[in-house]
Amino acid sequence: MERVGLPVVHMCTVTPISLTVGANRILPTIAIPHPLGNPALSHEEEYELRYKLVDKALKALETDVEGQKIFE
Repeated sequence: MERVGLPVVHMCTVTPISLTVGANRILPTIAIPHPLGNPALSHEEEYELRYKLVDKALKALETDVEGQKIFE
């Protein structure tokens, strides 16, 4: 998708796989069974966690990259 001009953020728990498949913008997430959440958190804490992840992903989309970059 990047090659045709559509920026993409790969949100994942295992970043080496993302690097292997050639993802340009990589955002590490929480854990394999719960990549975008944590069931041990309260509803409010989980909302904040997810909000921060989406915010990071949107910032990664706005960032020009050459090659692969992992956004922490």
